Amino acid sequence: MPGQPIFDQVQSRQRGVTTGYKCRKELGLDQEAVLAELAEQVRTCTRCPLHRTRTHAVPGEGPVGAPIMFIGEGPGRDEDRQGRPFVGRSGQLLEQLLEEIGLTREDVYIANVVKCRPPDNRDPDPNEIAACKPYLVQQLKLVDPELIVTLGRFAMERWLPNERITRAHGKAFRFGKRLVVPMFHPAAALRKPEWEKLLREDFALLPALIDIVRQVGIGADVPAPEPTTDEPPPVQPTLL
Repeated sequence: MPGQPIFDQVQSRQRGVTTGYKCRKELGLDQEAVLAELAEQVRTCTRCPLHRTRTHAVPGEGPVGAPIMFIGEGPGRDEDRQGRPFVGRSGQLLEQLLEEIGLTREDVYIANVVKCRPPDNRDPDPNEIAACKPYLVQQLKLVDPELIVTLGRFAMERWLPNERITRAHGKAFRFGKRLVVPMFHPAAALRKPEWEKLLREDFALLPALIDIVRQVGIGADVPAPEPTTDEPPPVQPTLL
């Protein structure tokens, strides 16, 4: 219900959360084919200078119909070498967190704001983020997740540019038919044990959030067009 803190709703439902939340619909074969073609476009992309220094672009991976889409900042060294998202130490932590809520990485979609590794693991610049934005928009449309979990500040800023991750983490914000839940990036959590504790606590809320979306129909009364490749999301966030 709009205006009610989502934490209250989650606390009241956690003991009775449904367990069959891995995939809410049959895989769309047409969408899967388009998603595969999009991945191939990413692998050969030359839209920004990052293509000159990458080993492999990292399109993202996971099924159409995944209930959760995780969006990180960009590939690291291991991801650049393998061409897959979250395969280093931060990926190992992500897989542990998924296992704790009864999921595997094959059940969710994992992507990044930028698809190529910035040199020396520096922050992506605005031009690089803008160059990759059309790919992320298309991934969102094709996967059509119920929850978007942003990992780290850069991913969060796409929807919540004025928020601070230390304040917004673990809270659910409504954007049309979806909930956006900011969380600390696993790489940051590995550097700060107190953040890892918070990340685990935030992850534990995800099954209940999916349950709320399905049973209550979060956002059903707030029609909102999908973001375009040129414009930011048109709906102001509503903290539930």
